[in-house]
Amino acid sequence: MFDVIVRGGLVVDGSGQPGFQGDVAVKDGRIAAVGRVEGEARLVVDAAGRIVAPGFIDPHTHFDVQLLWDGAARPALEHGVTCVVPGNCSLSLAPLKAADRPRVVGMFQQIEEMPPEAFTTAFEWTWEDFAGYRAAIEKALSINVAPLVGHSVIRLWVMGPAAQERAATPDEIAAMQDLLRQCLDAGAVGLSTSFVDIDENGRPVPSRFAQFEELDALAAVLGEYGRMLQCVPEFYGTDITIARIDQLAELSLKHDIPTTFSPLFDTSAVPDNAPRAIARVEEQFARGARVWPQMQTRPIDISFSLLRPSLFFARLPRWVRVLRLPLEARLAALRDPDTVAKLVADTGPDGGEAMMGRLILRGGDAAPAELAGKTLSEIAKARGQVPAQALIDLSLEHGLDVAFLSASQGHQSTDRIGPMLAHPLVHIGASDGGAHIASFSTYGDTGYLFSEFVRKGRHLSLEQAVAKITGETADIWGLKDRGRLQPGLAADIVVFDAETIDREAELPTFDMPGDGMRYVRAARGIDTVLVNGEVAYANGAYTEARAGVVCV
Repeated sequence: MFDVIVRGGLVVDGSGQPGFQGDVAVKDGRIAAVGRVEGEARLVVDAAGRIVAPGFIDPHTHFDVQLLWDGAARPALEHGVTCVVPGNCSLSLAPLKAADRPRVVGMFQQIEEMPPEAFTTAFEWTWEDFAGYRAAIEKALSINVAPLVGHSVIRLWVMGPAAQERAATPDEIAAMQDLLRQCLDAGAVGLSTSFVDIDENGRPVPSRFAQFEELDALAAVLGEYGRMLQCVPEFYGTDITIARIDQLAELSLKHDIPTTFSPLFDTSAVPDNAPRAIARVEEQFARGARVWPQMQTRPIDISFSLLRPSLFFARLPRWVRVLRLPLEARLAALRDPDTVAKLVADTGPDGGEAMMGRLILRGGDAAPAELAGKTLSEIAKARGQVPAQALIDLSLEHGLDVAFLSASQGHQSTDRIGPMLAHPLVHIGASDGGAHIASFSTYGDTGYLFSEFVRKGRHLSLEQAVAKITGETADIWGLKDRGRLQPGLAADIVVFDAETIDREAELPTFDMPGDGMRYVRAARGIDTVLVNGEVAYANGAYTEARAGVVCV
């Protein structure tokens, strides 16, 4: 007897080949048979009129912290995601000495916009090494995890405060190599690094102090294991991004490793950015290198209020400093005429019209309902103010709890992005799942792939889209028993409606530790999700199944 049979669906197996009507049988957490399956099972899932596909894989997330109290990485699982890759952008929660925890927490808060309560009230910090972190998250996983180890924390472990001051010595590089080996032995799927990120004090993160010799030495260790090198390049400059592609290609060729960089955005401000980067990737693949650009599916939308720091102000250092002040000090600064004059001046000679005029007042607990949906430009004109001044004053009048939306800042042209997502060398990812939680929802990219680029734009077939986020992703990352519906592989399965799969509206919810707010999106069209053969989500609800594993 089988444990589960998923009967009568259109099986799209993750290979890219045409789907076929059939069944999928599961036994002991593995796929036992695919096709016309005879026999009985303890559980039969009726998939008639539905697609039966491998579970989706999200290769760029920051669920490192959330997994310690939420082993389902909600709401990722309900969007059909059965495996996540945390530890991106040079940051992970191990290896990390107890004395260095505050430093790394500050980096997580700055780079990934995590609330402090996520690190102080939601779990007991009991580990230092990577094996200890793995043991901590494995206690109650509903989703599979393929974790990266962060270059910045490896550097910090070996060098201490000097990790953010200087290049490493040969002995320190050798110690980093040994530490990386320990992490890979403990289940890390690769190493992540960053060339752009800063900490909460505006200083470059430790990985940015590494010279090429250090990165080359660490890549050599990855080569011993055949593991991934992920990096965040200087995505704001096309020429330097291309230089990083060339650097990754040399490391890939020299050490025979896969590499990936994220994000790759399309923007009308620099329309040749993504096409030029993809063209250089094509050249490097022709040489035999593996340099996978990660591209997200969704447009760039940012929501914010002055209650907390935001990515929206990333290029305005004075705004960033003010919004990082404790609440009372922040309120005092925003009421100080001299400080406000400088803040307004920083937005440009037009008082923020170009930068802020198109902002939409989206709401907030204390926001005036009559202004919801209006642009800041409209509101400012009615008040006889420039937009930056109006934003500050309106926020102060309502306890800072007024949310604004900066919609479609880039990556919004379906006709441009669709062909790039369909490109055989473009890796769909860069979701940032679990990060930037108060700026935008990092969930639902998979549903949006099907609704926008399969059903509406027809840039990819159903089979191509499934393969992009299952079989192809598993191949890129070396996840040998994931990504396809084939006998013997892990039974990660998603059953969905091809005609309705999508993401729901972005909504604020207060379900983070300390009643912290984040933006989320519910799933649409997902019927059932199995993780290693057990039903983890069905009929709109999570189950008690805890079958997730750390997989490499």
